[in-house]
Amino acid sequence: MQLRYTHYVLPLFLATRAFAADPIPTNVPSANHKIPGMAAPNVLSPELIETPVAQGSNALENPSALVTFYGYDNNGPMVPVTAGSRVEATKTEPDKNTYLVLKGQKGADPHYNYGTHFLFQGHELGLTSATADVHGYITRINLDADAKHLVTLMADQDVNGQPLPNIDGSTWYPFSQRLLFTSEGSLGGGVWQATLDVPSKVESLTGIIGQGGYEGIQADPKGNLIIVEDVGGTTVNHGKAPNSYVYRFLPTNSSDLKKGGKLQALQVTSHASNGHPIVFDGNVLSPDVLDLHTYGLVFKTTWVTIHDTAVDGVAPFNAIAAARLKSATPFKRPENGQFRPGSNFNEFYFDETGDTDNQTPAGIAYGGFGSIFKLVLNGDHGELSLLYLGDQDHSGFDNCAFWDADHIVFVEDAGDGLHTQRNGLDNAWLFDLKTSYAHGAQPIRILAEGRDTSATLDSLFGTTPLGFTGAFNNEGDNEISGWHLSDGDPTVNGLLGAKIPKPFHNGWRLFYTQQHGDNFTWEILRKETDDDDQDGHGRHGD
Repeated sequence: MQLRYTHYVLPLFLATRAFAADPIPTNVPSANHKIPGMAAPNVLSPELIETPVAQGSNALENPSALVTFYGYDNNGPMVPVTAGSRVEATKTEPDKNTYLVLKGQKGADPHYNYGTHFLFQGHELGLTSATADVHGYITRINLDADAKHLVTLMADQDVNGQPLPNIDGSTWYPFSQRLLFTSEGSLGGGVWQATLDVPSKVESLTGIIGQGGYEGIQADPKGNLIIVEDVGGTTVNHGKAPNSYVYRFLPTNSSDLKKGGKLQALQVTSHASNGHPIVFDGNVLSPDVLDLHTYGLVFKTTWVTIHDTAVDGVAPFNAIAAARLKSATPFKRPENGQFRPGSNFNEFYFDETGDTDNQTPAGIAYGGFGSIFKLVLNGDHGELSLLYLGDQDHSGFDNCAFWDADHIVFVEDAGDGLHTQRNGLDNAWLFDLKTSYAHGAQPIRILAEGRDTSATLDSLFGTTPLGFTGAFNNEGDNEISGWHLSDGDPTVNGLLGAKIPKPFHNGWRLFYTQQHGDNFTWEILRKETDDDDQDGHGRHGD
């Protein structure tokens, strides 16, 4: 299928802030506590509600030998069925959501009308056999479809018949009309492109964009990609040295990424070392790491080319090693980022997850609990500064999406260990970019994630013997993933960052996945009021 689009121009009306948006959601007072054996409901801001669009036990309309249900592999029962056993199917964890409004999409049933609203995901965890082979896959939720046609398997192998890796990030790349998926498997990781066909034609780009722990991926109007990498490195005394990079890929031809291009990595100039770049040194407590996590400091940045297909060829290569060799700057597990709407793609915000352990030697000051950075872009040069420095109660930042031009949501993936340490499950935090967080101001909690019954059981199976035997292959507590706000525009003008979002109006829809456990994917809606009956606003604002 061919989609028509125009070259990107930022019209003045896209940058205007005249739209009378709904008030910012109000704060949820506290996180859900983590109590052994106790499930808990999700709690949203009182202005919001949620409804499921799919769950792990939804049957695929076109199952394969490896996968029959949306959120489970075919390697065991959905729950343990033998007394004393912990054997259950691997829960595949649908990850980053990408929402598109498309016409003419097909599926397994040639006679069925699949509608026009679709949500695409790659799946993050897949162990599909007794030998624990890794095998990911791609699904499409058909939001207009009936139950029989709700979820379509797009692909579980590439064009060469090779298994797909576990998939973390995704985005739509309108220039080549491909979905882009990332895998953070280090030397097994990279970027894959996929067509909209069923089955999808999936191709590896590891010889073009490299092998790395890639996760967040976003495109600008020129077709350039920013890729955020999550590689934790070796843990020593509960802390990880910064070991991950932020990349930029400049394609030779944006209509075909296979034609190659230049991969670059972000280099940050040190405040503490006479203008030298901040480089990997394995030190958790270096002066540079402290400076990066200090409010008010502004760092000069540039992009250094680490691989050029015109010179270096198209054999797969280690992006992390190449970035270190060229003196790029490592960060403490960055995972995701987005361009600020209305900034003409000159501002990019990204997070660090941190150590997800309250015993981290880095503490707050050295970024042990994560952070959020503002990157100002000006061609090959720019500036980096700290937006927010995490603490035990605001930590493990992962997926993100802009709420409007001045507010961005970052969600947590704090992990079972930190959940226990702080007695609190994950949250979604809304940050005001006009607020200084240097003096104690805090973001608004718009979602206190709960824990479904399946995840509550998995948490017990995975951490306590309880008289059960055998290894256990699933995660415990639920995680917020795939937080995604979009109007589904598949043209270049629909790139995230091109338009100022209007949540719940004019087709803008908000989704997230409650990973682990029952693997629900939710749509968040504005709670209707009596005034809505009078002004005619629909649930999606269409």
